[in-house]
Amino acid sequence: MKKIIFTDKAPAPIGPYNQAVLVGNTLYTSGQIALNPETMELVVSDIETETKQVMENMKAVLEAANMTFENVVKTTIFIMDMNDFARINTVYGSYFDEKTAPARETVQVAGLPKGVNVEISMTAIK
Repeated sequence: MKKIIFTDKAPAPIGPYNQAVLVGNTLYTSGQIALNPETMELVVSDIETETKQVMENMKAVLEAANMTFENVVKTTIFIMDMNDFARINTVYGSYFDEKTAPARETVQVAGLPKGVNVEISMTAIK
């Protein structure tokens, strides 16, 4: 049975999807972009600030499911420019313990919603 996860501490969905879906002990998150959940304005002054907003949004979704980044087993990072990888990775890495970090792939894409530079989705298990 699936349970829809929603929190007002992360951006509301801007389409026909949910922030996350919990099935049993597994949480599947939708991709998060750098929308400020209070204003629904983009936070894109620089790639580090943008990535931090994405991770804070993801943190709020995880918390709504009573999870933390320690529960994350897989992430996918979509970026517009692979030249931003190191700076994104530094911010992303600050949210995980390197010894228990999840599996991950990072993919450069031709476009992302609202013209953002980074989007991240996660799978977590209780």
